[in-house]
Amino acid sequence: MESELNEEYYKSERKTEWRDKLRKEIKAKERTGIDRVLMPESEPTVRNKSNIEVNKGITLEMAVNEAHRCLDCVVPTCIVGCPVGTNIPKFIKYLEAGDVLGAAEVLKENNSLPAICGRVCPQEIQCEAQCFYVKKLSKEGAAIGYLERFVADYAREHGDQTIPALAEPNGIKMAVIGSGPAGLTVAGELAKFGYDVTVFEALHDLGGVLKYGIPEFRLPKSIVDYEINTIKNMGVKFVTNFIVGKTASINDLKEEGYVAFFIASGAGLPNFMNIPGENFSGIQSANEFLTRVNLMGGADVNFDTPVHSGKNVVIVGGGNTAMDSVRTAKRMGAERAIIVYRRSMEEMPARAEEIKHAIEEGIEFINLTSPIEYFADEKGKVNKMRVQKMELGEPDASGRRRPAPIEGSEYDIDVDSVVIAVGVSPNPIVQQSMPDLETTKWNTIKVDENMMTSIPGLFAGGDIVRGGATVILAMGDGRKAGQGMHDYAQAEVLATI
Repeated sequence: MESELNEEYYKSERKTEWRDKLRKEIKAKERTGIDRVLMPESEPTVRNKSNIEVNKGITLEMAVNEAHRCLDCVVPTCIVGCPVGTNIPKFIKYLEAGDVLGAAEVLKENNSLPAICGRVCPQEIQCEAQCFYVKKLSKEGAAIGYLERFVADYAREHGDQTIPALAEPNGIKMAVIGSGPAGLTVAGELAKFGYDVTVFEALHDLGGVLKYGIPEFRLPKSIVDYEINTIKNMGVKFVTNFIVGKTASINDLKEEGYVAFFIASGAGLPNFMNIPGENFSGIQSANEFLTRVNLMGGADVNFDTPVHSGKNVVIVGGGNTAMDSVRTAKRMGAERAIIVYRRSMEEMPARAEEIKHAIEEGIEFINLTSPIEYFADEKGKVNKMRVQKMELGEPDASGRRRPAPIEGSEYDIDVDSVVIAVGVSPNPIVQQSMPDLETTKWNTIKVDENMMTSIPGLFAGGDIVRGGATVILAMGDGRKAGQGMHDYAQAEVLATI
């Protein structure tokens, strides 16, 4: 019933006079004949030696021309593909009409972090994959991500900081644990409802994985700080260097008057492969490598604790984190920055754009290969890894063909440094401090359809629930949890006042 109501809502919006007039200015056949905009990029041989942003952004002229491609469909299937429910046709039509700041306001209605999403979200498998162009015309979808980035950047550079409408403060205290995408989103949603929100962050800096996990060349920290500042201006308070479960427990916070909680502490516990030699010096997790570089100045050789990279660096894995790590290693001076991945290139889970950028930057790919042992010098420093070639068999639970080792195919690779990027597990601190909290065998937290855990008033979302996912899926959890926490407060808290 809800989807039908939404469909009618979008149809009624589409019928507004200004949008009807805009649609008729260009015939549909002309719109579909426009080529999708290409994103300008920094020169590969320049960017792979610096942290300049790879994607340079599109111009106003390019953005408006791309907006002309949007057909303003009667049933906007693109919205179905957006985990936070952004009103995509509406913001694009505002852009086409030349009202960029109006488009920014539409984005901010459902998305607290549009400049971030426009850069790092996999639109190609979400909103853009549901575009009419893709589903019916077998063409490239509207460049929704590029347009989102353009609108958010334009608003930041040309307009006042837009803050969504806020309800009157109600004095009810809500706590958010973690300042990553899920935590920031739920904080913004609760602020809209008028709650007194405090975000508790374990690290010294805000942003969670947006800061420690994503390199500057993909997501500048200034962009993250700007988006966080918007949420601060909505009245949300932030406390850093505070580990809930260690610094203070949730019960301690309850005594301070907090009535509902959202756990968004992420999945910062790295997975390893448990193969011989994995504990040698020079072998580290991608989490440690990226955090030390992105947050702690570890790329600076003059820093107190620089990250050792070396000339021959291997990253084990094929996801976005592996791509971030290997491209970071290249920027730190590695002569050979190599991806070793046990499946084929086609089955890599990393975004196609990130793989393309990596290839352009001189990254080497050794596919259908898996490490089986590491070796070290007399000081215990890794200097060689033994790998084994693989072949693909039948599909596994992920739908990808399962890699199987080829006997007698082992060979050695000289290495100075190895980064393991084969997945992460949830941070266990909150779970360990709350034995009654229901978790899965993977230590993720169980939630219901409203993102509430087995403990009333305690909600969770993002990687602590999903075990590792995208920024936008974490934000979708935050949006849903914000509504769930509001409903809980109305039913359980305000009813007793």
